Amino acid sequence: MSTGDATYVHARRLPALRDPLDADRLRSLRTLTHVLYGLYAFYWLTGGVTVLVAIIINYLKRDEAAGTPYEQHFTWQIRTFWYGLAGHLIGIALFVVVIGIPILWAVAIWTLYRIIKGWLYLHDNKPLADPRAWF
Repeated sequence: MSTGDATYVHARRLPALRDPLDADRLRSLRTLTHVLYGLYAFYWLTGGVTVLVAIIINYLKRDEAAGTPYEQHFTWQIRTFWYGLAGHLIGIALFVVVIGIPILWAVAIWTLYRIIKGWLYLHDNKPLADPRAWF
């Protein structure tokens, strides 16, 4: 089945582009998106340094990902960062009244869930149904 310049490959769910430059661009974005998920995953081990690198790259490369299947992943990653940061700040602020501890655990589990879900969808070449969703 053909639509415009792209012929869709049903098994992979991504467009098989005829222009080698577009194919190289998509391959490069796919690799970058894998690297970004890796940087997000390692934030626990680095005290957050890798997540800062990842969010900067997300914003710098966001326009390049626009209109590609990876745009959703960039949105998903950016929202994971900002909501995770907000949750961590709330948890830290409430740490002295003990309720911050379960909040920090919940935010950590939620962040891990989003990293795993996004990375699995990327691996399977499946689009995220709603990159603006909480889960």
